[in-house]
Amino acid sequence: MKKTNSNYNRRDFLKISSLAGGGILLSISWMAQAKAEALTSAPIQEMWQELNGFIQITPDNIVKIFSPNPEFGTNVLTSLPMLVAEELEADWEKVVVEQGNYDTPRFVRQFTGGSNAMAAAWIPLRTAGATARLMLLQAAANSWNVPVSELRAEKGFVYHDISQRKVSFGSLATAASKLPVLSDVKLKDPSTFQIVGNPQKNKVGKDLISGKPLFTLDYEQKGMLIAMVIHPPAFGMQLKSFDSKEALKMPGIKEVFAFDVYKEGYERGGFDTRAFNRLIAVVGKTTWDVLNARKKVVAQWELSPTKTETVVAWGRKSEETIPAGLESTEQHLKTMHEMQAKAAKVLRKDGNPEQAFANAKKVLERTYTAPFLAHNPMEPISCFAHITDEKAFFVAPIQIPDMMKQNILSNLDLKENQLEIQLARMGGGFGRRAYGHYIVEAGHISKHVKAPIKLIYTREDDMTNGVYRPSYLITYRAAIDENNQVTAIHVKGGGIPEGAIHENRFPAGAFENYLAEGWQIPSNITIGAFRAPGSNFNASAEQSFLDELAHTIGKDPIDFRIDLLKKAKANPVGNRNEYNADRYIGVLELVKQKAGWGKPEHAHKKRGVAAYFCHNSYAAQVVDLRMEKGELVIDQVTSALDCGYVVNPEGAKNMAEGAVVDGVGNALFGGLVFEKGKPTTVNLDTYKIIRQVEAPKKIDVHFVKSDEKPTGLGEPPFPPVFAAVANALFQATGKRFYDQPYLRNKS
Repeated sequence: MKKTNSNYNRRDFLKISSLAGGGILLSISWMAQAKAEALTSAPIQEMWQELNGFIQITPDNIVKIFSPNPEFGTNVLTSLPMLVAEELEADWEKVVVEQGNYDTPRFVRQFTGGSNAMAAAWIPLRTAGATARLMLLQAAANSWNVPVSELRAEKGFVYHDISQRKVSFGSLATAASKLPVLSDVKLKDPSTFQIVGNPQKNKVGKDLISGKPLFTLDYEQKGMLIAMVIHPPAFGMQLKSFDSKEALKMPGIKEVFAFDVYKEGYERGGFDTRAFNRLIAVVGKTTWDVLNARKKVVAQWELSPTKTETVVAWGRKSEETIPAGLESTEQHLKTMHEMQAKAAKVLRKDGNPEQAFANAKKVLERTYTAPFLAHNPMEPISCFAHITDEKAFFVAPIQIPDMMKQNILSNLDLKENQLEIQLARMGGGFGRRAYGHYIVEAGHISKHVKAPIKLIYTREDDMTNGVYRPSYLITYRAAIDENNQVTAIHVKGGGIPEGAIHENRFPAGAFENYLAEGWQIPSNITIGAFRAPGSNFNASAEQSFLDELAHTIGKDPIDFRIDLLKKAKANPVGNRNEYNADRYIGVLELVKQKAGWGKPEHAHKKRGVAAYFCHNSYAAQVVDLRMEKGELVIDQVTSALDCGYVVNPEGAKNMAEGAVVDGVGNALFGGLVFEKGKPTTVNLDTYKIIRQVEAPKKIDVHFVKSDEKPTGLGEPPFPPVFAAVANALFQATGKRFYDQPYLRNKS
C-alpha cells in the first residue's frame, strides 16, 4: 500500500478521489493507512484460541483484541486495544480489532463517556495483555523445558536466545489457553513502549470508508419490520386519544398502537431520562410506508399535570418535580434573572467576601447566558429489537449499556439471562446516546407485534424529543481595591433545570475572599450530558470574565492567569481545590510559547485566550480571528493539552481538533429556542451547525509531555474554546460577548 503522509491539517481530512468506474469517492485521510485489508481472510471462528476475555489468537499468528467500550468516534476501537497489544508484545500489523458486545462480567467496564475510558482502562487492559503474554511464555517454557525467565516475547513471537529458538504466538495459543490464568503480573515500564505513545492509524478505518454495515441503521434481519413513534408536539403535553383508522389503510402498515415507556412507579436511574412516557407506535414493512402512515394518525393531546418522580442515582434517592405548563425561551430568561436576584444556596465561601466588596473601590460585574443545545449527532437515533419468549436481542448504539440494564429488565419484564445487546457503532453522541430510552421503546414495540423491528427516529424526532444541554445564567463579580488589586471573587448562577457552577475549580483557591452560590429551576424539558456537562458553559463565563478582569486592571490575560495560579500553588486558599496549579500553568505556558503570544510579529492579530480544567485534564487555547467584509474568519486555533500520557497521538490530535471545531460552532451559532413548549427549529435547515468554510483554517495541537496516567480528552478541549472565541471577538470588534450564541442572528 502506498505510504501516506501522517501529518494532516483540517483541509486534508476529507479527500475526493476518482473511481475507476466513474464517480467519486469521499474518504477520510487519517484512516487511509488502516491495515485491516491484510487480515480480511482471517481464519474461521472455530480456530480462534481465547487466552482471556480480551484476546484470541489463531494458529497462523493473527491476534484478535476485543474493545470493551462502545465506539462513537473517539477512536477507542484503536486506542484501547493498543494497551492490550503493547503488554502482549503483539505484532500490531497482525492485530485485528473487534467491538465487544455487552458483557460486563467479561469486559468489566463498558462505558464511553465522561472522558474516562482511557484512565479506567490504563491498568486493567494492560494487565490483560501482560497476563496473556506470561501464559504464552509459560507454554513455550513447558514445551522447551526451560525456565520462563530465559524467554522473551517480541512482535508475536517467543524467543529463547540461549538456544536461538523462536515460536509464534499462534503455535503456542492452544497450549497457553489451557493454562490457569496467572495473577500478579508485572507491567512494562512506559519508557519501553513500542505501540503505545506512537501514532497509530485507525484499525477499523477501512470498514468505515468501504461502507461496511456498522451502524444500527445498517442492520437487517429477515422478517424485520420498521417502527416509528409519535410523541406529543410540545413539552408539557401528553397523549389523550388517537384515531388510526386511516393510517391502518396505508400500504404496508401492520399495527398502530399506544404504549407506556416506563411503568407507573418505576424508580428512574441516573441515565433514564425521557421526555414523553406515552407514545404512539406505527409499524410497517418499510421506512417509506411508516413515514407516510404516521401522517395519517390523528392524535388529541392535553396538558400534562405537575408530577413527581423518584430518581435513584449515584447511591442516592431523590424526588424530582416535573412542572406543568408550556415553557418558552423568553420566560426562561425572565425566570433565571428573577432567580438570580434572590438568595441562593452557598456552595463555597472563603474569607469575608462581603467585607471585601463593601470596601472595594471598584466592582466589575458581568452576567453570561447560554441557551438549550441539541446534540444533533450525525446519525439520528435508531435501535433494533427482537423479543421472544426465550431471548431479548438488541442492536443498540448506547454509550453506557450497563446503566440501561435495569431499565430494560424492569420495564420489559425480562430476566437478566434473557438480555443480549450487540453494540453498534454510534454515529456520534457526546452524551445523547448515554440515554437509552429508545432501547426500551424498541423493546415494547417488538414485544407487542411479536416480530423483529427496527425503530427509527427522523431528525425532527430526535430534535424534538429532549435530552438537551440545559440553559444557563451566571454572574461573576470582582472586588478591586485602590491599588488596582483584585480582593474578592463572587460567582452566582444556575440553570434550567440544573446549574453549571463548579465551585472548587479555579479561580477558587487563588483568592482569600471567594463566594460561590447556585440555584436551579425545574422544567419539563428534559436535559442530559452534553460534551463536558456544565463545564462547557462555566468555562465560557469564567474565562470570559477573567479576560475582561485582566483588561480592566491592565494585565496581560495569560500572565494574569499564571500569576493567580502561582499564588494558588504557593498559598492555596481552602482544601477542596480540584486542580493542580502546576499542570494548569503548564498548558498556559505551552500555548503562550506555541502561539507566539506577545511576540512583536503577532501584534497585529486579534487573539483571545482561555484555559480550563475538567475531567482531570487541562486545556488552553489561543484563537486568532478577523472580520473580513463583515464576515468572521478564524485563521488559527492553537491548543495546548495536558491529558497525562498520550496513548495514541494520532487519535488524540484528531479528537482535539474535533473539539475545537465543535466548540467554535456551538459558541457562534448553537441555540434551541422554545415557544409554548415547542422547539422552533426541528431540523438542520434552521438549526445552525458549523460549516466547513466557517471552521478554523488551521488547528495547531500540542501536548504537554507527561508520565502521569492518561486522563480525559474527549471533553476537556471543548469548554475553553467558547471563551477564547469571545475574547478574540472583543479584540476584533471592541465588543464583549455575554450571551451565546455570539452570532445569534447569523443564518
